[in-house]
Order: sequence, then C-alpha cells, then structure tokens
Amino acid sequence: MERIREAVQRARQLRGDPKAILVHGARPVSQRAHAGDTVPGTIDYTTTRTIAVPRGVLEENRVVAGFDPCQFSDACKVLSTRVAHLLREKGWNTLAVTSPRGSEGKSLVATNLATSLAMEYHQTALLVDADLRRPSARRCLGLPDGPGLSDYLFGDATVESLLVNPGIRGLVVLPGGTPQLNSSEMLGSNRMAGLVQELRTRYASRIIVFDMPPLLEGADVLAFAPHVEAALLVVEEGQTSRDDVARAVDLLRGTQLIGTVLNKAHVERGRYETARTHRDE
Repeated sequence: MERIREAVQRARQLRGDPKAILVHGARPVSQRAHAGDTVPGTIDYTTTRTIAVPRGVLEENRVVAGFDPCQFSDACKVLSTRVAHLLREKGWNTLAVTSPRGSEGKSLVATNLATSLAMEYHQTALLVDADLRRPSARRCLGLPDGPGLSDYLFGDATVESLLVNPGIRGLVVLPGGTPQLNSSEMLGSNRMAGLVQELRTRYASRIIVFDMPPLLEGADVLAFAPHVEAALLVVEEGQTSRDDVARAVDLLRGTQLIGTVLNKAHVERGRYETARTHRDE
C-alpha cells in the first residue's frame, strides 16, 4: 500500500497535483439481484439496438452501478460524480480511461464509470471500446459477439448499426469489434478523428468514455490522445510500480489528466470489505 501511495503522490506532483480518485475494487453483493432482472429505469431506443442483459449477469461480471445502494455502487457514484463535475467545469465531454499495464482493471473501471454516468437523469453516456487488440466491453456487459469499432474503421459498417443499449437507462455501447494488430494506426487515423468529432457533437448532454489500451504496452493511447479532452489513469494497489506510474503520467503530459483511480484496494474493515476483483484481462 505504501508503495502505490508514493507512486500516486509522485504522479500528482508531476502533473501539477491532479485530483486523485479512490475506488475500492471488491466484489459487489446485491441481495435482490436475480438472473432474470435487468437494471431498472430502461428506456426505448428507436435506432439503437437494445440487448437487455440480465441483472445477474452484470452482477457476476462486477458491473455494480445501478444495483441496490452498497459500498461498491457508492464508490462508483463518487467516481462518476467527481468525473462529471470536472468535465463540466471545462465544458468537456470526452474521457479516455487507461492504465500503465494490462490486468490493472481499467476496462472494468471504464464500464462502471460509464454505467454510473448514464444513471444520472440529466445526462447520458456512451462507452466506446477502443482497446482494439483486446476488446472487452462485450464481456464486461455480457453482450454477444459481433462487429464494432474496428469494423467501422476498417470496413464499411455504419456507427448506427454498431451501437448497442445493454438495457441500462441512458447507456449506449460501441463495442470494439474484431481484434486488430494495427490498432495504433487505426486509432490515430483521420477516420477515427472524424468519428470522435461526430460523437462528441451529436448530443450535448452525453459523456463519452473511451476504454483505451494500456499506456506502456503499445502506441495506441499516444496515437489517440489528441482526439480526447481528458484522461483518467487506473493503477492497481500492490501491483503497479512507482516507475510505471511516473512513465505513464509523463506519456500523458499532452493530455489533461483529471485523476487517478486506485483499483483493487485493501481498506479498513468496518467501512469496506477487503476482497479484490478478478484481474481484468
């Protein structure tokens, strides 16, 4: 714990003291979640496909936002409220979520963040799976396999045909699609830049969360960063090294880093459980 605190503190100093955001990564428990239930408050979509994911599937996959209030859903709400506030202060609506390395939980954080943002009645959220080498939004949300962002960038699919509502009010998902090896070239392309511009201007009340690849395992985030206004860095307690945090922050120096999420954290008993989430592959 001390090691990651020092790493985060160093990252804050390097970035001019961005706001640190703490999220506890224990497995959620919902006493009234059943396999046939969906998250309440669903709405009808006219052009976007709706695939209502059973609430029990979301719970099993640790998508906690929208469940009965507990310490886990409360942590997601704190995160989404602070993120929304920081973005609104600047008039921004695009956010990249990344981590120094893989398996630190950034995809699950991005999914829960987008879900929690969507649950607020004055806004909606779009989750874009931009981890084109290892897309995982479908797995996190329990959606069936199908085309996605890579099929739009590499083929002739339309965005409208790819968007999915998983039965959660206000949340739309653009899955990653077919895994690609040349992902950095695709994310840095003019076609991707045009897509981001279209998405960010289509609905004024919508916040767009991009689930990005790990920073230190390729050039994808560096290629894509100029297209978004802000970034959120996910680090894992007891796993992410101080050097990795410092390197990741340095690579993001051209992007506004609005905070750091400490994931899979051990915390004091009596306030939170001390279990950890599974590793995000």
